[in-house]
Amino acid sequence: MELSSINDAFDRVTKKQKLSSSKVQEIIEQIGREIEQAISRIQSEQDSASPSDQKMILNELKAKLKEIAPLRQLEGPQKELNVALSKYTKMLEKSFTADISKSYLDIDFDLHTVNQILASHLYREGLFDVGDCFVSESNEPGAATDRAPFLELFQILEAMKSRNLEPALKWVKRNCEELIQHGSELELKLHRLQFVEILQNKSRDEALKYGRAFLAPFAATHMADVQKLMTALLWADKLDSSPYAELLSSTHWSKMAEELTREFCNFMEQSHESPLSVTIAAGILGLPYLLKMSSLTLGKNLDPSSVDLKLGVEFQFHSVFVCHVSKEHASADNPPMILTCGHVICKQTMTKLTKNNNTKPFKCPYCPIEVEVAQCRQLFL
Repeated sequence: MELSSINDAFDRVTKKQKLSSSKVQEIIEQIGREIEQAISRIQSEQDSASPSDQKMILNELKAKLKEIAPLRQLEGPQKELNVALSKYTKMLEKSFTADISKSYLDIDFDLHTVNQILASHLYREGLFDVGDCFVSESNEPGAATDRAPFLELFQILEAMKSRNLEPALKWVKRNCEELIQHGSELELKLHRLQFVEILQNKSRDEALKYGRAFLAPFAATHMADVQKLMTALLWADKLDSSPYAELLSSTHWSKMAEELTREFCNFMEQSHESPLSVTIAAGILGLPYLLKMSSLTLGKNLDPSSVDLKLGVEFQFHSVFVCHVSKEHASADNPPMILTCGHVICKQTMTKLTKNNNTKPFKCPYCPIEVEVAQCRQLFL
């Protein structure tokens, strides 16, 4: 069952629920108005009306409520909601009780590696107590190697939430040379944030002093940025209504936290996103398609490596080519080769097709064209 079908069914349930809720609210308000009108009539005629008159008003109210027939009006929308909800529930049960064992390879996992991945993920998420407990119970003391650096990262990020850049600036100063080699502008951006913070909350003189000490060294390479900040000094008392009001935007802080996280993880030679989270997200998107493919193979075990999944650009980290003939990933020793007909195969596949005879033409595995090895060209990804 495709995810789009489940989303459509959910939208139908939501629409029916809103219609039912709206109808209930409408009837409640209608009944409320009739009751209020009856009470108002009884109160206004309390001194002059006889008990029989009051009884007549109540009888009229009873007749009007019977005419409204709330149960009859609610029966239709509620029935439609129940039908839609029942279909949605059955669809979910059918979708999530599938035998997913047909969509993956039965391979042995290295328990030690899995434990390291799980521990690293817990520390990445800031769950240090849970991570420590997991490392202890799994008897994997080596899996705690990521604890100290990620603890430092979270301490820096927590300080930034309260507009305290001191821990971040200390880390940048300690790793200044490596940041410069990577072409990072993190130090300048942190000093820029600090300069604006001082200008907004302290005094113009203190901001100028800070700029001379920490922004002046960047003037040679970032003159426009430094000039902009120095000009902002003229608007110290009304920076929020000045042409430089965008310097106060909170988005600068969120972007800085994200950039610092990226740089910090680069220093650890790790991705800024948890590999486990990315893997699970990719699996969730790819599982419906794999299950569908496995059903088309008539009960045969599906080899997931033979399926080309299109998961979206957010899951594309670098160029990869998989030869559809050998099912192998291209590499420096086995590069992709484009044939004269436009199709692409790996070099080792081409060697097998020619039986290691470079002068012998061979037939393209995809079309009837005969290809000569000398006319094939290597592709660089």
